[in-house]
Amino acid sequence: MDSFGNLNLTKQLYQAIDDLGFDSPTPIQTAACPVILSGKDVVGISQTGTGKSFAYLLPILKELKFSKQIHPKVLVLVPTRELVLQVVAQAESLTTYMNVRSLGVYGGTNINTQIQAVAQGTDILVATPGRLFDLVMKGVLRLKEIKKLVIDEVDVMLDLGFRYQLKNILELLPERRQNIMFSATMTEEVDALIDDFFIAPSKISIAVSGTPLHNIDQVCFQVHNFYTKVNLLSHLLKDGNEYSKVLVFVSSKKDADRLFEALEESYGSEICVIHSNKSQNYRIRSIKQFDSGENRILVTTDVMARGLDLDKISHVINFDTPGYPENYMHRIGRTGRAEQPGKTILFFTEKEAASKEAIESLMNYKIPGVDFPAAVKVSHELTPEERPVHAEVEVKRASDKGITGGGAFHEKKEKNTKTNQGGSYLRKKKKYKKPQTRGDKNFMKRHKRK
Repeated sequence: MDSFGNLNLTKQLYQAIDDLGFDSPTPIQTAACPVILSGKDVVGISQTGTGKSFAYLLPILKELKFSKQIHPKVLVLVPTRELVLQVVAQAESLTTYMNVRSLGVYGGTNINTQIQAVAQGTDILVATPGRLFDLVMKGVLRLKEIKKLVIDEVDVMLDLGFRYQLKNILELLPERRQNIMFSATMTEEVDALIDDFFIAPSKISIAVSGTPLHNIDQVCFQVHNFYTKVNLLSHLLKDGNEYSKVLVFVSSKKDADRLFEALEESYGSEICVIHSNKSQNYRIRSIKQFDSGENRILVTTDVMARGLDLDKISHVINFDTPGYPENYMHRIGRTGRAEQPGKTILFFTEKEAASKEAIESLMNYKIPGVDFPAAVKVSHELTPEERPVHAEVEVKRASDKGITGGGAFHEKKEKNTKTNQGGSYLRKKKKYKKPQTRGDKNFMKRHKRK
């Protein structure tokens, strides 16, 4: 069995790891640490939940020396605000016995406060691409001191439209640097980014997306509709001992709010909801309350499916079947973290059956089905999206029936055939030549001859 002792870290890091209670590294940590320490560019392909953050933080922190310089030496780019906060928290937990400064910057909050924080100086800067680019353009942040660049969840970053900012940031960095990239999936866009900016990178693939995690139990229920899913979920959540910390994924913000409202009456103080329309403070507070155990149930969209390391989630429930099979893998990776056992449940309707089959095809694994509980009421109430769309009744026009003559089927009366002549005055008015005046030159000439 691998141990952290084999990673050749510092005494300060080992003390921090002991405080955190970790016994052994995950496969991606074991594989990535020595390669990163060699100084080579690294591309790691590993699905969410496998410990990628520590895989790059541990070797980087081992080599990071004390410094008083203002501008950062390590830049970590991540796609979401929540992931910025998480990586900063992880870096701080590993540097308890080290004199290393970490700072996170992200959009959706006051940039002036972050400008002041950047001016104080930092060793490790964790940022979303948009806010980092804003700070560079304002001239308050210089990237020429960067020695190591980490791009985490790069596939999500490109999906969210950060391609432009990402390429501009890469061009602003010094040429002599180490590039470290982690992604759950390898796409053509990711490949193109590697070809443009990496130098002969070492590639590490551990538990690539689509590999079912052996430590996660998966089951599924076939359900009639949205509100029947609500009844089933409410029934399951009644067992607070079994469902002690539950992350519920839905496909849209509208359905997240709809589900929260449906469950709030029964589980008021135990449930919270987050998605991209919620304010930053609300999202941070909800995550902290869920992570600490203050809230037992968290309803969310896929904004939470990538990167966030929440402690000891007992169940991940896919209230909706995701349309993209990879998203299912990212969702269930929120439980069973660091090789711990986890449980996931998938709800699917008849319309979602094809998406379920696509997930099973990706994993090469059939999710075991469970009989629908007899105690759960089947609802006949439908959401607006589930209601059938009635075809519009086609109204045939008269011309379609072979009737000619437009909308009238008789000849016009004589008085209706007359045209507007402009009134009796205009009809009687005759045209006259221009009247001669006393000032007419020809008139005066003729009178003089006489």
